[in-house]
Amino acid sequence: MATLKRCHLDMEDGNSSFPITKYPKLADDHSFPSSYPTKQSLKMVAGSFYLPKDNPKKPQGEDAHFICLEKQTLGVADGVGGWAKKGIDGGEYARQLMENSLISVQNQPRGAVDLKKVLREGYLQTKAQGSSTACIITLNEQKRRLHAINVGDSGFILFRNNRFLYRSPAMQHRFNRPYQLGNSSTSDRPESAVVSTIWVMPGDIIIVGTDGLFDNMWPEEIEEVLDQRSSTKASMEPEELAWNIAELAMHNSLNRHSVSPFSNAARMAGKEHIGGKVDDITVVVAHIV
Repeated sequence: MATLKRCHLDMEDGNSSFPITKYPKLADDHSFPSSYPTKQSLKMVAGSFYLPKDNPKKPQGEDAHFICLEKQTLGVADGVGGWAKKGIDGGEYARQLMENSLISVQNQPRGAVDLKKVLREGYLQTKAQGSSTACIITLNEQKRRLHAINVGDSGFILFRNNRFLYRSPAMQHRFNRPYQLGNSSTSDRPESAVVSTIWVMPGDIIIVGTDGLFDNMWPEEIEEVLDQRSSTKASMEPEELAWNIAELAMHNSLNRHSVSPFSNAARMAGKEHIGGKVDDITVVVAHIV
């Protein structure tokens, strides 16, 4: 799965205001050192890996994502599998949503991508049946801020010095029922999205994924992967790192005895579930340089 220099869409062979969530504590506690060249611009270098679950009826899986380095923007979506009971492929909705969101991104100026507009236009142009979660992030290179918009339990994690620093909030109506965009009367709308803004620094690693990643891997497990990379002094490209993390998430999903994030959430909701959760797994890794 190659990362293109400009933009690519992975079609996976698998009230009217937006609520805004800011995290001033994050910025204050992790402010830039006085020696940091504040006028220096940043950029994301990104790569991805996708592992659809084994389902002959849906060889493309239900996840989709895009990377647009030209506009320093990327996104992931996870089609809701429950639509299969009605004979609908939720993955088709996710793929259309990401394709239309990418079109919106390409029509906006670099460094000033309006994520609310992207999500709204992507949603309005998506006519497929089904529904999907979505997370889209963009880097303001001059202001060194990462902006994100999220609906559902897809999201991103920020690591600094190989340590877990921040995770975007997951949005769920109840356990295992995430917020989801769709055209049905019961689906959520773009106005339900959460918008967040955080500072980033050179060396930060952003990992964006669907719930197939977050249900099966704790942040500490990803820290171990990052530490291992550092200890071997290997120059690991984003795509290779995404592959390593996705493979480990898949391994965890098949473990019937582990205490996974999903089994822990189930227990807190009064449900019984032991082990990982078999699901499509999308991992996008972005290095801040």
